[in-house]
Formats: sequence, C-alpha cells, structure tokens
Amino acid sequence: MITDRSDVPAPNRSASAQPMIAWARGLTKKFGDQTAVSDLNFEVPQGSIFGFIGPSGCGKTTTIRLLTGIYRPSAGEVQVLNHSPAKFSKDDRRRIGYLTQHFMLYPELTVWENMNFAASIYGVSYRRGKRLASLLDFVDLGEHRDKLARNLSGGMQRRLALASTLIHKPELLFLDEPTAGIDPVLRRKIWDYFEMLRSEGMTLLITTQYVGEAAYCDLVGIMSQGNLLLVDTPDGMRRRAYGGDIVTMRTIGPLPPNARAELQSLPFVLEPVLQISDREVRLVVDEANTSISPLIDWARGHQLETESIGEHLPPFDDVFVKLVKQEEPANA
Repeated sequence: MITDRSDVPAPNRSASAQPMIAWARGLTKKFGDQTAVSDLNFEVPQGSIFGFIGPSGCGKTTTIRLLTGIYRPSAGEVQVLNHSPAKFSKDDRRRIGYLTQHFMLYPELTVWENMNFAASIYGVSYRRGKRLASLLDFVDLGEHRDKLARNLSGGMQRRLALASTLIHKPELLFLDEPTAGIDPVLRRKIWDYFEMLRSEGMTLLITTQYVGEAAYCDLVGIMSQGNLLLVDTPDGMRRRAYGGDIVTMRTIGPLPPNARAELQSLPFVLEPVLQISDREVRLVVDEANTSISPLIDWARGHQLETESIGEHLPPFDDVFVKLVKQEEPANA
C-alpha cells in the first residue's frame, strides 16, 4: 500500500522526465491531543494534477496548509519546490498560487478592484488589463466587474477568488475546494481550464469533496479521518477497488443455466460473475481490451449473439466507498 512507508520510493531529487515538485514522508500534524493528519506519504510529479479527495474534516485542508507553510508539521518531513515550506523565500511564494477554502478578498472593493489588488501583490505589470478581463470572462464575471464583492453570491465570490489566484501565472497551484458551490456546467469548464494549465507545465494540487472529479486527475489521494489511505491513478483506483477491469456482456437470447459457472472458469475472469438478468452478466477480468474477443467466442459457442459488450466504468462515488471500506481497517 502506498501509505506503508517501506513501499514508498525515496524522493526523486534528480532531473528526470517527471521530477517531484512536492513530497512528504511521515507528515503529521497535531493540535493539542487531536491528530489532524497522520503519517502522510506521497509524491507530486511536476506538470500533473494531484487530487486529494475525501469528506469534510478528513484532513485535506490541513494537508494543503502544511504544503504551503501555513502550518508546521508536528512530525515528518515535507518539501515543496525543493524547500521546506517553513523556509519559503519571497521568490518561492511568487511561484505559488493558493486558493483558500474561504473567501479572503475585500468585500468593500469591486470585482475589478479586487483583481487589481491581487495583481499588485504579485507584482504583475500595470499593463495587465487584458489579462484581468480575460480571467474574469473565464469565470463568467466579466459583466460584474463593477459590483462590490460583498454583493456577489457565494458561488460568484468563489469564482472571483479563483481568478485572482491565477493572475500571476503561478508554477504551482494549491486549490482548496475550487469548485465548491459552482454549478456543474461551469465546474466542467473550470476543469477544462485546469487541464489546459497542466498542458502548459503547471502543477496543480486540488482538494475536493466531489468524488467524481477524480476522473480529471493524474493521481488521486483518498483521505479519511486524517489518513491518506492510498494514492493511485483513476484507472488504478478502479482496478484496486474491483480487483481488475469490468466488462458487461448482454446477449440477444437468454444465457444458458450454467453460464455463470462456465464464464467463471475462463482463465482471465478474476472474480465471481455477477448475473444482472437472464441476458446480461458483469465480469471482473484481467484486461478489458483482451477479454472481449474470447467472450464473444464463448457466446458464439453457445449459439448466442451478443447485443452489446464492453468495459464498464463504475462511478467514482462507488469506487471511493469501496476503497475506503477496503483500506480503512489496514490504517486503523
């Protein structure tokens, strides 16, 4: 398991195809007798989207605050941009953008004034009008530039905070619940933008309660009760949760009575076969792309024509629940 420190590779400090922009070893934070996060171990490759996913109160925000230097660890080690966050220089901080969970801009300033203020803090050139306007258009606030921030809805304030975080084109972005309170259409647009930023070489660390957003990440860390249960790719998460790839086969005629037993005996079928109806089964297999052809051959051998056959991708909400049930006993 990735959280077993013996299985975690040493931090990659050499120049490679994917150097690590951040890493942690045994990272722990306590507040008095309460442990907020315990023994976190992870690495964040440069130019990737790394998502921390879990319910409210599981330690996601504490982890971000440790990575940005707001909190100092009670135990363990963390490095970001090849430095301890506690020792960040001004130049280091200019390379970072941080969207906090709560609105931190000035309620008595207009949208445009808040953007200008944030740009000034980061030393963005006075010839910045086009960039500010472009960012406000991206978050659908262009027509609200003269509104006072206190008169914006919660979702609009969130979008303004996001736009101000991106003003100085940071190399590394920490985004704490960036899509909270934002409608699904704009949320999808924001993730498209995050993917564009990644393609330009930016690294993004994102926390979210929306489990489905795991699909947009390169690596996902699942957190629960202050523990990092695992780190994996989205596809790896599904395979870990279900024991392999999942294929659904639906036939035009009814399956024979012994279909489940016969399918279970095929060498590439890994888990008990689930029969959904008299014409449909779901199988966990080694590899979906190499299993479809022999499944079609099996059906033909029983004079059955397949109506449909293909890989089934369970929603990440189901994957998350399954993984938490599997991994929590090992981290208790």
